[in-house]
Amino acid sequence: MNATLQLLKSHSSVRSYSDKPVSDELFNEIIAAAQSTASSSFIQACTVIRVRQAETRSKIAAIAGGQSYVEKAPVFAVFCADLARAETCCALHDQTINSGFLEHFIIATVDVALMAQSAVIAAESAGLGICYIGAVRNNPQAVTDLLKLPKLVYPVFGLCLGYPDNATECKPRLPLTTVIKDEYYTADDEPAAIAGYDTTMRTYYAARSSNQKSTGWSEQMTSLMTKEARPHMLEYLRSQGFCEK
Repeated sequence: MNATLQLLKSHSSVRSYSDKPVSDELFNEIIAAAQSTASSSFIQACTVIRVRQAETRSKIAAIAGGQSYVEKAPVFAVFCADLARAETCCALHDQTINSGFLEHFIIATVDVALMAQSAVIAAESAGLGICYIGAVRNNPQAVTDLLKLPKLVYPVFGLCLGYPDNATECKPRLPLTTVIKDEYYTADDEPAAIAGYDTTMRTYYAARSSNQKSTGWSEQMTSLMTKEARPHMLEYLRSQGFCEK
């Protein structure tokens, strides 16, 4: 197995960081590398806002449900889907952007996700650990106000970066046979495969060094998918000029 495959397979979220700083030069190199990620129609619809001020970080940590590592990580950045830049391009050519299409929202969001994951791989290759913070969407309007985001920009997630202060275990993933389908979609074997994976996850959670618990993956998914999921997002996105049509 080559080094890149090994790096990808060893990923785990890091929530505790050493005091060693991450230089601006390294952070900029990580984002520059991530800029080479594929981008739909070359729209490059991602803006990264590095948040340094302690007060702003504290407010975002509170929005994110008290995730203290937002405050403590050497680097915290918010990855934003940005179509305001495309609007500027239209204005430079005396045109008006035809915004609000759901497809534009998908394109911009996918662009952000792809670029962020490239940044994560670049960071981990340099010995850093990371943790995504999707909970910035708990109150996206408050984050928008804090970061002074204009229309056609929204915060997709935050990202903590730093040197890990201890080792973290890698979670087992779904069996490959449930993820790869040949020719067409079939789920005949999935109930049995998921039951087996539940056993694997219970064993993992019971043995890991912190936050031990006894639950299977299907239980977690049932809990997640049977409740509301940030119902405020649609109204917020429309207020920012997304998902209008």
